[in-house]
Amino acid sequence: MDKWVFIIVLLVGCLSDGFSQGRTIGAGSNYRGVRVLASDSYAYYSDSLYVAAPIHTIDGHGMDGRLAEAARLLSQASLGYDLKMIHQVADMGIEAWIEDQFEKEPPDFIQLTREAYDAEVAYMLGVGGVDSSELPDDIYFYHFLYAWWQYQAFNAHDVLRQRVAEALSEIFVVSYFNDRLSSRGLGLAYYYNLLLKNAFGNFYDLLRDITYSPAMGMYLSHFQNPRTIPEENQHPDENYAREIMQLFTIGLYELNPDGTRKKDAQGRDIPTYDNDDISELAKVFTGLGASAIIDNPYVDTPSWDIWWGWVDFTQPMRMYEDWHEPGEKRLFGGKVVIPAGQTGDEDIAMALRALVDHPNVGPFIARRLIQRLVKSNPTPEYIRDVAAVFDDNGHGVRGDMKAVIRAILLHPEARECQWIEHPSAGKLREPLLRYVHVVRALPKDHPYDLYWNVGYTYGTEVGQNMFGAPSVFNFYKPDFVPNGVLQERGLFGPEYEIHHTQSSIEWINRVFIWTHWESLMWDWTPIEASTTADFYKLYGLARMGEPFINYCDLVFARGMMSDQTRQLIRDAFRTLQTTTSYKEDRVRLALFLTLISPDFTVLK
Repeated sequence: MDKWVFIIVLLVGCLSDGFSQGRTIGAGSNYRGVRVLASDSYAYYSDSLYVAAPIHTIDGHGMDGRLAEAARLLSQASLGYDLKMIHQVADMGIEAWIEDQFEKEPPDFIQLTREAYDAEVAYMLGVGGVDSSELPDDIYFYHFLYAWWQYQAFNAHDVLRQRVAEALSEIFVVSYFNDRLSSRGLGLAYYYNLLLKNAFGNFYDLLRDITYSPAMGMYLSHFQNPRTIPEENQHPDENYAREIMQLFTIGLYELNPDGTRKKDAQGRDIPTYDNDDISELAKVFTGLGASAIIDNPYVDTPSWDIWWGWVDFTQPMRMYEDWHEPGEKRLFGGKVVIPAGQTGDEDIAMALRALVDHPNVGPFIARRLIQRLVKSNPTPEYIRDVAAVFDDNGHGVRGDMKAVIRAILLHPEARECQWIEHPSAGKLREPLLRYVHVVRALPKDHPYDLYWNVGYTYGTEVGQNMFGAPSVFNFYKPDFVPNGVLQERGLFGPEYEIHHTQSSIEWINRVFIWTHWESLMWDWTPIEASTTADFYKLYGLARMGEPFINYCDLVFARGMMSDQTRQLIRDAFRTLQTTTSYKEDRVRLALFLTLISPDFTVLK
C-alpha cells in the first residue's frame, strides 16, 4: 500500500565534520515506498544536476547545505569551479575529494605552451593569411598564458594542485616583467611545472628546484653569479641570498611556533639574519650557469659565459666549479658552518637544508599558504597547528606539502561554520581568481576551440595576472593593513593593497563586458573570434526566476548570498516580466549583480 506525505519538515544544522548536516523526515531507507506529488517537476534539459524531482524533497538530495560547503571548499582549493564540480565534491565528501586530488597528475605546460605557439602559427598562416615574416620569432610569455588560461578555464581536473601552484607562484615570485623572461615562454612553463610537481611534494625539493631553475636564476640574478675576484673588484651578487631568506623561508624575525614574534630581554624583535649572513650565503649561490642551449647558428655547447638568449630555460642550471666561491661559509652567526672542500652543489644542498630545518620555516610558510587559500588573518592556533604538521607529518618527515595542504583545508577555522562570522574570518578574493572562476563556471564557446587569453589588459586594470607581479614582493604584502575597519581592528588585508578606486571600478566594468557583451576572453590573441559566454544554456533556469538566483548563490556566492543581494535581483526580475527577451535579460542582470556583490568578492 502506498504511503503519502503531505508535509515535509527539513531541519538543517551546521556541524564540524565539513558538511552541513540535517535530518529529513523519510531520509535514508525510510523514504522507500513513499510517493511525493508536486505541482511542478522542474527539469532543466536532461542534466540530472538540474532535475527537481518531488522525491528529492525527502531523500536528502533536496538539502543543499552540503553543496554550499562543497562550494566553499572549492573557493579555497581551486582557481575556479562550476556546478558539476560542486556536486562531485559533495558526493565524494571533502576529505575523500582532497585525497583524490592528490593523486591527479598535472599536464606538461611546456608541451601545452608549444602547442599554443604551433596553433597560433597555423592560424596566422591559414585563417589569418599573414606572411611568414610576420610570425612570432620566439615562444613568448603570452604563449604560456594562452595555454594556462585555456587549461584553467576549460580542461583542469587537478584543480587543487593548480590552486596550490598559483599560491606558490605568489611566494616564490618570478615575473614576465623581467625583459629576459618575457621572451622565454617555455622558461615560465618549466617554472610552473616545477611548482605543480612540488605542490604535493617536499618543501626541500621545491626550494632546490626553484634555486636551480633558469627563470629564478635570471629573475634574482644568481644565473652566472661569479666567485670573488678582489683584483677585479668582483663579488657575488647578494640578491637571491637575501630573498631566499626574507621571502622564501625564514623571514626577517625569529618566530614562535604559532607565528608570533619572539622577543629579546628588552622586548625587541629578534632578527633572523644580518648582512654577514647575506654575504656568506651569497657565496654559496655562485657558479650556476646554463646546462643546455637552444638551437642557434653560433654555438653548440653550453659554457659559463654563454649569452642568455641561447640558454635552454627548460633545463635546470648546472654548477661551474671554477666560478664557485671556494672555502668555508658561516651562516646564522656561525651556528651553521659549510665546510671548505665541498663541491658547489654540496654547498647549495647544505645551505638549503639549513634553511628548511630552521624553526621559522613552518610558521612562516604556514601563514602565507593559509592567507592565500583560506583567510587573511589566521589565529596563532591555526598557524601553530599547520606549522606542527610542516615540522612532522606524523611519520617523521619535515616539509611534507600534502600534509600541510591537508592540515590547512581541514582545520576547524577553514571548515567549521562557527568560524564564518568570526571577526578574523574572511579574505578579499584576488582579481585573478575571480576572473578564472567566472570563465570556469559559465558555459562558453569558441569557434576554433581555442580558449585563449593573456589577461594582460585585465591585469593592468585590476593589478594582477599570472606571473605578472611588479616585483619579487608579489602583488601585495602579507602584512598590508588597509585603512578603515580592518585597521581599527588590527587585521591584515593583503589583497586590499591592489583594491582601490581604479581596480574596483575596472572590476565592475569587466563584469559588465562579460555579462552584457558576452566576451569572456580575447586579450592580445591574433584570433579574431573571442571566447563568449553561452547564456542560452542558462535560459531554462532564468525562466523560473528563483532557481536561477539559487544557481548564482551556490556557484558564485557559496550558498551565502545576502538577503539584500537576493532581493535586489528579485526586484530587477520584476521589471523584466513583460520583455520578450526576459530570460536573456535575467541571466545578464542576475550575473552582473552577483559578481559585483561582496557575496562573490569576499570569501568567508
